Amino acid sequence: MKRIKIKIESVLLTAGLNDSPTAKAIYDSLPINGQAHVWGKEIYFMAPLHIELADDARRELEEGELAFWPVGDAFCIFFGATPVSTGTKPMAYSPVNVFGQMEGDLSPLLDVRDGDSIEISVFNE
Repeated sequence: MKRIKIKIESVLLTAGLNDSPTAKAIYDSLPINGQAHVWGKEIYFMAPLHIELADDARRELEEGELAFWPVGDAFCIFFGATPVSTGTKPMAYSPVNVFGQMEGDLSPLLDVRDGDSIEISVFNE
């Protein structure tokens, strides 16, 4: 399994990627930098790549899932309810391609603010 580092200001987390074409496209384009946008308990940023909607794209997610939003070319981190959630689980605005899962404690993501710098890079153990 390939792993990535997610650095948002002083927050440093890791994630594992699945074997989807979306995960491969993202991994192959690392490092990626952007500015955070916070939408409920989702952090997203515009990524410099375009990926088509996957056949298995979905709106309902689990906490800690990473997804790519093809409509907005955005890298998304879901860690709780969003404004369109009907309960406590994350819900995307429209279908997203799930490509990975965050590792460890997600609570540092609560400190992320709009405009914070994000850097996604390869995690070398």
